Amino acid sequence: MFSSFRFFASRHSILVVAVLMMACKIEQDQSFAERIGPVSKNSGFRMDGYYVWGGSVIKVDGMYHMFASRWPSVSQFPADYFHSSEIVHAISKSPEGPYNFQKVVIGERDSVYWDSNMAHNPSIYKIDGHYVLFYNASDFSTMRTENRPLRRVGYAVADNINGPWKRQDQPVLNVEANNPALMIEQDRSIKLMYRDASLRIYIASAPSLKGPYSIVNDNVWPEAKLEDFYLFKKDGNYHLICEDNVGALTGHERWGAHLISPNGIDRWEKHDPVIVYDHTIEYKDGSLLNCTRRERPQLLIENNEITYLFNGIYDGTHSWCQPVPLAPPIPVKNH
Repeated sequence: MFSSFRFFASRHSILVVAVLMMACKIEQDQSFAERIGPVSKNSGFRMDGYYVWGGSVIKVDGMYHMFASRWPSVSQFPADYFHSSEIVHAISKSPEGPYNFQKVVIGERDSVYWDSNMAHNPSIYKIDGHYVLFYNASDFSTMRTENRPLRRVGYAVADNINGPWKRQDQPVLNVEANNPALMIEQDRSIKLMYRDASLRIYIASAPSLKGPYSIVNDNVWPEAKLEDFYLFKKDGNYHLICEDNVGALTGHERWGAHLISPNGIDRWEKHDPVIVYDHTIEYKDGSLLNCTRRERPQLLIENNEITYLFNGIYDGTHSWCQPVPLAPPIPVKNH
């Protein structure tokens, strides 16, 4: 009897260890950092005479469409974006690029509007058959104490990815807001994450794209300063990748960080592993670029797989939008 019990306990222990090892493997398989591959030196989206930043990409009819910020490179990066940034459209036959400029989609307009003078940090989505471009912008009618404009979040809508784009007359919330990221739920309700000027993170929710939007979490992660958000859903959990502004999560200033929540509103925790990327870009010829700044993480999700990570890159002289492949891709569900 006792020998039989010992055999059962031994088999049970082996089973428990195997399950735990499988769980660890599943968690490890979600790692971004170990999947990042090398890129070609002529990849991404660059424009002579401009700083280019924050590309968000969607695939439509076999082409990859990037929406990015640009502003003239006449002063030290990135100061002039506060009054000169506009959102442009570029295309490529492959996610890696190079991307070719098409046109300005969100530029200056009449000063009565909330987004009349500056638009920045685009993020593209497809909702109910329409293309929706979220971004933050300002009209310079209200200035904060450091003589910078009050930035708010809103969106433009198009039936065709090439436009025309219909900009909304008002922002979704009349508060300081930057770095918008959306989660579109199966019932078409919306979770909107953004941050204020002090990098305090908020989540607002709305029954639909048109709102109304109400704040449901006014301090998502008090222990750190985070920005540049991207939300996705996997296996019933909500995932956030972002920039760790002062290194409180990753131990490194401005590295990419990964958080996870069961409901997408609160109970956020560090993902294991927490690091998404560092500041080194590897090229296919074996050379390395140690970026001065690498920020604004965005993902490309195709056929329920995360295939590419996009970042804004500054090398000390130039800035551009850089895609990097994830191999193998990361499978996701419930996106």
